[in-house]
Amino acid sequence: MGERFDVVIVGAGVVGCAVAYHLSGRGLEILVVDQAAREGGGLTSRNSGVVHSGLYYPPGSMKANLCLEGQGRLYDWCERHDVSYKRCGKLVVADPGEEERALEGLARNAEACGASGLELLSWSAALELEPALATSPKRHALWCPNSGVVDPHGLTHSLRRASERRGVDFAFRARVQELRGEPGGWALRTERGSIRATSLINAAGLAADRLAHAAGLEAFHHRYSRGDYYRWHGAPAFERLIYPVRRRGSAGLGVHVTLELDGGVRLGPDAKWVAKDEVGPPSADLHQLFTSRVAGLLGRMTQGRLSWDGCGTRPKLFDAQGQPVDDFQLVQHRETSWHLLGVESPGLTAALALGRVVAERVTLANA
Repeated sequence: MGERFDVVIVGAGVVGCAVAYHLSGRGLEILVVDQAAREGGGLTSRNSGVVHSGLYYPPGSMKANLCLEGQGRLYDWCERHDVSYKRCGKLVVADPGEEERALEGLARNAEACGASGLELLSWSAALELEPALATSPKRHALWCPNSGVVDPHGLTHSLRRASERRGVDFAFRARVQELRGEPGGWALRTERGSIRATSLINAAGLAADRLAHAAGLEAFHHRYSRGDYYRWHGAPAFERLIYPVRRRGSAGLGVHVTLELDGGVRLGPDAKWVAKDEVGPPSADLHQLFTSRVAGLLGRMTQGRLSWDGCGTRPKLFDAQGQPVDDFQLVQHRETSWHLLGVESPGLTAALALGRVVAERVTLANA
């Protein structure tokens, strides 16, 4: 510490490490700093690992474009760098009536975004894929074959190692305590000392809005949305992701079946506003709420039980007027800083595409 770098990246989550990799090998002195003890210690550590297919985002938005580009880049990266993943596919299920119409609209939106391989299925066809689903001949499903799951920790570690091999430095337990602009760049005071940077990239996850405010960019702020998970113990087992169709006005995608690479099954997350990032157990009544939502999605599952299995926090973005901003924001400020704000789902899927975009903009500015 105490040196000057061409680029300092704040945040060593999956997005920050992807940015570092894409910037590496361009003749720049790059440092990544993070308050955690290792890469992926923040938001990435509580990511479900779902690889999304770009169903839910407006065509032309950053989320839509970078999700689909990122999905392809992610699967390719995993193959080349021996990162565990499974392209298991996803079923989005809907009841007759309004939900069925919403499912058809979801399929049209996804195709307009460029998603491929989607297929609207009868319930009998869905049961051929997942026989443990509740029998209900009037339901329908959307099949998304390119969705999957990945090891978030393995992915982030592989990005860090690849970046280090191309000359990027990492400093952990180095929380940024002060940030100020100065002629020619930025001065940062961290827990491990002071550093200077010609260019600053803010990939600080939940804290990205606070770092942006410290840099003088006050156009946005985060609100926290907590999502809890419950683990399913017992039969039946599922081989694919299973989601309800998104309800109109819902803050999240609804409680859904999330698979793990070792065969485990988790259900969640839900979505509720919280004042800060909290990781403690929820209130006792959430177990009953999950039980009822699972029954609505899958039918009554009697051969097993649910137990709380942790939570995560999403950074929901709002503008200065308090209006929600439902897209990633990459904001350039004072010519030499770039701020990644509102990077919630599908941030993991989009990480390698986000890294490419940031690297191109920073390289152009440093040319």
